[in-house]
Amino acid sequence: MLTIGSLVWGVTDLQRAIAFWTAALNYRLRNEPDDDWAVLIPQAGHGAQLALKVVTSDKAKRHHLDLYATDQAAEVERLLELGAQRVAWHYGKDPDFVVLRDPDGNNFCVVQK
Repeated sequence: MLTIGSLVWGVTDLQRAIAFWTAALNYRLRNEPDDDWAVLIPQAGHGAQLALKVVTSDKAKRHHLDLYATDQAAEVERLLELGAQRVAWHYGKDPDFVVLRDPDGNNFCVVQK
């Protein structure tokens, strides 16, 4: 089973984005942000996370879904059978995610949880 874990939003100024989205959504930082990554969660406790990722691209498609899976391998195979495609991606050491592309060309990640 898949659930939406995070909406990942591409931004050019992380601190400005944190200030705006925490105020706009009544969210707070989940933990101390990295230089290029922050996760915001609802003050009230329940709801989708908003992850902010610093990007340098001006392309409109700077956003993607992180889908959380309890069995990542099985879900990736199921999604490939439904028409998703693997994306050539430079993965760091021990990644917990796989990057796929939907039939419309939008990237998304399947994250092992």
